[in-house]
Amino acid sequence: MQVKAKKHLGQNFLKDEAVLENIVASADISSDDTVVEIGPGTGLLTRVLSEKAKHVISLELDTDLIPSLLKQFPLSSNVSILEQDILRTDLMSILRKYNPANKEMLRYKVVANIPYYITAPIIQYLLELSTPPELIVLMIQKEVAQRITAKVGDMSILAVSVQYYADPELLFMVSKTAFDPVPKIDSAVVRLTPKRVFNKEQDTHFFRVVKAGFSSRRKTLVNNLSSNFHLTKEEVSQKLVQLELDVNIRAQALSIDDWTRVVEKF
Repeated sequence: MQVKAKKHLGQNFLKDEAVLENIVASADISSDDTVVEIGPGTGLLTRVLSEKAKHVISLELDTDLIPSLLKQFPLSSNVSILEQDILRTDLMSILRKYNPANKEMLRYKVVANIPYYITAPIIQYLLELSTPPELIVLMIQKEVAQRITAKVGDMSILAVSVQYYADPELLFMVSKTAFDPVPKIDSAVVRLTPKRVFNKEQDTHFFRVVKAGFSSRRKTLVNNLSSNFHLTKEEVSQKLVQLELDVNIRAQALSIDDWTRVVEKF
């Protein structure tokens, strides 16, 4: 059956077998792994994942795709097809349900070709889970992948938001011709290795300072922090000097370690 992609759901179905294999290889999946897939679509990536993993939990928002997926992956298979919106899902409860013998030590990976228009919300959701994945491998828009993996000097709020919680790697680029229908943009596969567990109180304060620092990209950190925290420029400059940071530095030039030290001063 021919499946028609829905533009409002950001659907572009990956069809290149070599790319599918490379994605799965990048996640280093073993026969002991539970893998969560977001948006299985036509089930091509699901199939490759099922050949490597112990169990694949595939969350699909599009009701029209569910019958075909259930036909490909019956209840007797190692794939569970769930009609779910990842951003409104209690993923921890789902994982505990499918891992009853290991409820207290949830181990899982996330591998997916996600809708590009909700890339940032999905990544934020995954990194802020009470038990984050061991590994996240995602197909995303090339430009977003480059922003996420940016180095000091070219940082953004998105880069800080990801790199605060995980170590990101841009693995390889993917041509638009690998998809059906063919999108207007090229893609890239990124791998995120979580390194920090979400702490609401601590992290809320951290990003309050970071957002203040980035409030006007063309201005110096001193100007942005002084205006946002109602301090004099001299007071902010003194704090930066104590941290051995240039008083003329801009937010994009700070590393995660730098931000951690700056936040302690505010």
